[in-house]
Amino acid sequence: MTAITLPSQSTSVEPTEIIYPSSDGEPVAETYDHLYAILTTLEVLKQHLQNQRATVLANQNLFYAQGYPKLRVVPDVMVIYDVEPGGRDSYKLWEEKQVPQVIFEMTSKKTQEEDRTTKKELYERLEVKEYWLFDPKGEWIPEKLRGYRLRGEWYEPITDSRSQPLKLRLTIEDKLIGFYCEETGKKLLVPTELAGALQEETEARLEAEARAEAERIRAEEEHQRAEAERIRAEEEHQRAETERIRAEEEHQRAENERIRAEELAALLNRYRQQFGDLP
Repeated sequence: MTAITLPSQSTSVEPTEIIYPSSDGEPVAETYDHLYAILTTLEVLKQHLQNQRATVLANQNLFYAQGYPKLRVVPDVMVIYDVEPGGRDSYKLWEEKQVPQVIFEMTSKKTQEEDRTTKKELYERLEVKEYWLFDPKGEWIPEKLRGYRLRGEWYEPITDSRSQPLKLRLTIEDKLIGFYCEETGKKLLVPTELAGALQEETEARLEAEARAEAERIRAEEEHQRAEAERIRAEEEHQRAETERIRAEEEHQRAENERIRAEELAALLNRYRQQFGDLP
C-alpha cells in the first residue's frame, strides 16, 4: 500500500483515548435512486459472497490511518476478502489488515468532483483493486457505469465490463447495476426479483404437488379397480371351481349308478340262468 502522509502530532499532549466514530453524520444517499442502488448492490453482493470468507459493507467509515480518526472515507459499498463475514460499526485497516478489493460509489453531479478525483486518488494510494462509479440518473456519466482497475500504482479504465475480484460481469439495468456470474451466465437477483422468483417457485411447487396428488389418487383408484377386478375374478374362479366339483360329483354319482345297474343286471342274469325266468 502506498504510504499515506499523516499530520504531525504534538508530543506534549497527554495521550487520550481515540474515538473512531461509526457515522460521518451525512445522509446515506443523495436521492432515493442512489439509496436504492446502494441497498440492492449491497444485498446482491452479500448473496454472491455467501459462504465465503469475505464481507460487504455499505456507507461505513473506512479508517486508513491508526491514531487519526479524521482520516477516513465512507464508500457507498465496499467488498473485502479474507476477513470474517458480517457487519462492522466501522472498518479499520490496521485491525483487519485487508484493503477493500472493490469499491462502488453511487455518484451524482453534486459529488462527481470528489468521486472522480479525491476518492479516486485515495483508493489508488490504498491499492483498492477496482473502483466503480455508478451514476443512476446519468447526470455526468453518459454510460452510467464507469470502472477503474489498478495497474501498478495507477487506475486504468475497465473496458470489458468485468470485475476480476468478484468474477462478475456488470451491466446497466435502468437505475441499477446488473451482476452476472461469469461461470454460469446467471444473473444475481435483486431482492424484488428474488421475491418474484420465490413466488414463481412456490406456485410451481404447489402445482407440482397438486399434480402429484391427483396422480396418486388416480393410481389409488386404478389400484382399487384392479383389486376389485381381481376379487371379482377370484370369485368367478371360485364359482367355476365349485361348479366343476359339483359336476364332477354328479358325474361320479352317475358313474356309480351305472356300475350298480350293471351289477344288478349281471346278478339278475345269473338268477335266470340258475332258476329260469322269475315268476
